[in-house]
Formats: sequence, structure tokens, C-alpha cells
Amino acid sequence: MAFRKRREALRAILAGNTCVHPGSVYDATSIRIAEDLGFPLGMFGGSVASLAVLGDPDITLITLTELCEQMRRMSRAAELPVLVDADHGYGNALNVRRTVQELETAGAAGLTIEDTLLPQAFGQAKTQLISLEEGVGKMKGALDGRGDSSLVIMGRTGAASVTSLDDAITRAKAYEAVGVDALFFTGIKARSELEAISAATKLPIVLGGAPEEMSDPAWLAGQRVRIALQGHAPFAAATQAVYDTLRALREGTAPKNLKGLASSELTARATRDVAMKARTSDFLGLKK
Repeated sequence: MAFRKRREALRAILAGNTCVHPGSVYDATSIRIAEDLGFPLGMFGGSVASLAVLGDPDITLITLTELCEQMRRMSRAAELPVLVDADHGYGNALNVRRTVQELETAGAAGLTIEDTLLPQAFGQAKTQLISLEEGVGKMKGALDGRGDSSLVIMGRTGAASVTSLDDAITRAKAYEAVGVDALFFTGIKARSELEAISAATKLPIVLGGAPEEMSDPAWLAGQRVRIALQGHAPFAAATQAVYDTLRALREGTAPKNLKGLASSELTARATRDVAMKARTSDFLGLKK
């Protein structure tokens, strides 16, 4: 299959003995830059998906169609394997099944399905979780929707910071028993919590964020953490750069005096200019 090589690369990371940091990607340009810089994996987070596509905060307004279309654009632009935050799967277990099918055809190397109650329930200010039974059903639906056996499906829970560490472990073990490929945790606050999770489970672990005391890659690898996210700073940096540039122009700065712009060389690399010129020569008979 066209995307199997990417999925096998993600599986190799999970089967390895080191911990890697993925590059946060959200569009065709960012994924090409991450690929050129040598990141082994891209992470397409739900928050940056909402920001890049809608300009809205991470409150589950983006649709499955919009998420998949953005993933499809990135898949076309680069060969970097991408792990996609599929949130709650956009509905119940049957919706989760379709979410997997759509992201698989869009080129995702892997995806996460979480047990958070989304969208936020009426009258509930605090994060809530679905029941363990419903969570298990969602994982079953995800696995049943997979057509390419190399596609990585991760069970995700934030129970450690919502209910309790014991609940997080119980949920993780249940998802593990269903047959997911890896376990994704958010809300882990201390080394002792991760050590307890590692001791109670068997699958590769992915961390969606952790305090500084847990930033040592060697220690994380020893706890079976194979992927550790570092947030989504690239989008924040891009937002600031656009703001600064537009403000400077609005205030009268001449375009030639703008600071912090990408060089022509960097722009050419990001747009794959050399390859495109070769195609125009070969296909259209134009001189390079």
C-alpha cells in the first residue's frame, strides 16, 4: 500500500529502545520542514488542526472531513510518517470506526483515540471521561475499522489528571487487552506515576506532555516511553512571525526592511523548487 512504509517507520519507533520527540506539523510547509530537519515522526495535534483549519481554539469544532483533508494535504507534500490526534473519534464507537477508515486513506501513519467526553457536556466545566465500557467499545471500533494492518492505533487516556492514577492504569490495561498498538497518556505529573504505569502495562508508551523532571530521554526510554511530545511551538512561532510582519507593514516598514523572513533558499527547499523545475522541463518542455 502507498503509505505502508510510513506506518512501518512508526512501528519501528514503537518497537525500538529509545524515546523520540516528534515534530509538530499542521500543513504542507511545516511537514516538509520537519522532514528536511530530520525528525523521525510528525505529530498532527487536535489543537493545531483547529487553529490551522478554523482559527478556533481546541474545543472540538473541527470536523472529521476537515481533519482528514488537512492530513491528506500533508501526505501529498512529504513522506514523513505522521501520528494524528483523532480526539474522541468524532462520535461513538461506530463513528470511531469511520474515523480510522478516513484517516487511513488520508495517509496517517497512526492515530490516537481518547476516552475524554467530547464535545464538552452542558453545564460541566471540568473535563469528564466516558465510561470504561464505552472506551473499550471505541477501541474495538477503531481496530475493526483498520484496513491496513500496519496502521498504528493508540488508546489514549487523560484519567491520571481527571480521575486517578489507578483509573488511568485500569483503562490502559483494558485498551491493551483489546489489542491497540500503544498507549498514549496525558496528565502524568511525576516520575512515580509513569513508573507505576510502566510496571502495570506492556505496550509502548507515548506521553502527551510531562513536567521538566521527566524530560530525560534515557530515563523515559527505560520506562518504555517511545514517543514524547514537546507541545506545538512551531504554530505559535508562525503566528507571532505573521503578526510581527503584518504589524511592521501596517506601521509603514518597507518590505525590503522587514526582518525574520525566510530566505529564498529556504523557500525553495520548502516548495521543492528543484524537483518542480525538473518536472516542468520533462513534462512541459520548458527550460530549467
